[in-house]
Amino acid sequence: MKSNYWTPVDLQRFLDEYGIQAELLPDIGHTPTVPAAAMALGVKPDQIIKTLLFLVEQPAAAPAPVVVISHGERRVDKRLLAEHFGVGKKRVTLAPADVVLATLGYPAGGVPPFGHATQLPVIVDASVQALEASVIFGGGGDDRTMLRLTVAELLRVTGAEVVAMS
Repeated sequence: MKSNYWTPVDLQRFLDEYGIQAELLPDIGHTPTVPAAAMALGVKPDQIIKTLLFLVEQPAAAPAPVVVISHGERRVDKRLLAEHFGVGKKRVTLAPADVVLATLGYPAGGVPPFGHATQLPVIVDASVQALEASVIFGGGGDDRTMLRLTVAELLRVTGAEVVAMS
C-alpha cells in the first residue's frame, strides 16, 4: 500500500484492470449514511449497498474477517451470521474503523464491495439478490464517491456466497 489508505483512484484502476462493468460517481457530496447517499443520487435507500467487515471468533484461532454486503437501512443480524459460521452470537463483532482500514485498505464509510487490500470471503445478503432494481450503488473508495453497478455484476465480481443475513 502506497499510503495509509486507498482511494477512488485505486478502485478505478481495479475496475479497469479486471474489466468490471461499473462506474465511479465522484464528488456527489458528503454521504455518510444510506439516506444521505440515496438522496444525493436520487434513488431508493434499498439501492444503496453497504460493505461491512465482521470479525468471527473461532475456538482456538484468531478472529476471521469476513466481508458482508447488505443494502439500504437493513441491519445485518449477527445471530444469523454467527449461525452461518457455527459460533455463538457474542463471537461475531463489527470490525472497528482502524481494522477496516488496515484490512480492506479503504476508510469505513467509503468501502467498495471489491478491490480490497486483503482478499476475504464475501457474503451478500439474500435481500440484495432479490432487489427489484437491478442497478445498485456502493462505496466508491471515500465518503464522497459512489460506485454504480448491477446486482449481477456484484455477484460475478465478488464470487460471494448469498445468505439471508438481515
